[in-house]
Amino acid sequence: MGTGLVGASVAQAMTRAGVEVHLQDARYSHAVVAASRGAGTLTSLDPAAYQLVVVAVPPGALAAVIAEALDTYPNATVTDVGSVKGVVLAQLRATGVDLARYCGSHPMAGSQKDGPLTASPDLFVDRTWVITPHDTSAAQSVLVVRRLAEMCGARLVTMAAQHHDEAVGQVSHIPQLMSALVAGGLLDVPAEHLQLAGQGLRDVTRIAAGDPKLWRQIIAANSGALRVELEELHEDLGKLIAVLDDPDAVEAFLARGRRGTQALPGKHGSAPSAWAEVVIEIPDAPGALARLFTDIETAGVNVEDITIEHDPGRPVGMLGVHVEPAASGVLATAMTDRGWTVRT
Repeated sequence: MGTGLVGASVAQAMTRAGVEVHLQDARYSHAVVAASRGAGTLTSLDPAAYQLVVVAVPPGALAAVIAEALDTYPNATVTDVGSVKGVVLAQLRATGVDLARYCGSHPMAGSQKDGPLTASPDLFVDRTWVITPHDTSAAQSVLVVRRLAEMCGARLVTMAAQHHDEAVGQVSHIPQLMSALVAGGLLDVPAEHLQLAGQGLRDVTRIAAGDPKLWRQIIAANSGALRVELEELHEDLGKLIAVLDDPDAVEAFLARGRRGTQALPGKHGSAPSAWAEVVIEIPDAPGALARLFTDIETAGVNVEDITIEHDPGRPVGMLGVHVEPAASGVLATAMTDRGWTVRT
């Protein structure tokens, strides 16, 4: 129920896994597009025949649609993929509906883009999927939702609804607000100043391109947890302003931020690693990236991560290839030998 980016991607992954998927969307055109992209069929079954209903609608509509699904499909486990859980669960409980067949969930994957055209069956592969059972969730319903996440290739984490909302507020909703704050400030920056912007600013503001109408609902539903975080940030900003003329204090502030980046899980959820970066100039031309990665493969070097920064004055990009420190010299030499420009 709902065939936007996340809903259609879940449907594509399930269809690929051999599950018969039936699509619904308030915007019938979205369901048609999703079906055309391998997400399932637009046909309907007897309501009693459905085994699982995945609700993938905007946050403001979640409780009502979940309650409707529990009533309409009497034998189905019902889950949702919404990004806020506590408010939705409270709204459902207030209706008095039997919630034994409901178990919430939240795949931590998405994009600033939306709609079924952006969907992919691989969207959730190796991404975290939070399962949020409540105290009256039937064990079988929880198992069905866990199986759904596994079929989509995700890594499973189980949390209570309130714990989930606190966590996503810290790692998802606050970054969205901070990105919007910085991006909104760019409207007051002279155009000639914006010509100096590099990849760092684009990195910070990228997620601000998300749909404001969707994020309005997410923020409203999680305002309690976010208010606590924002008040702490307000206090930290005040401390920074107070010590701005003290170089030692500013360095300590920056060092704390650097340590924070190291607290994030690394590749495949492992501890963060210190990769070496080899920066290679790549032309903005068809096939250039494919040729570069073919040459890297030929060199026998494993790529751990990549970044790219575009040259504002020339049709080239600077591709930062992150590799094991011991392999950086081998890669730089191999790329130079194959005619690539390696920046030091």
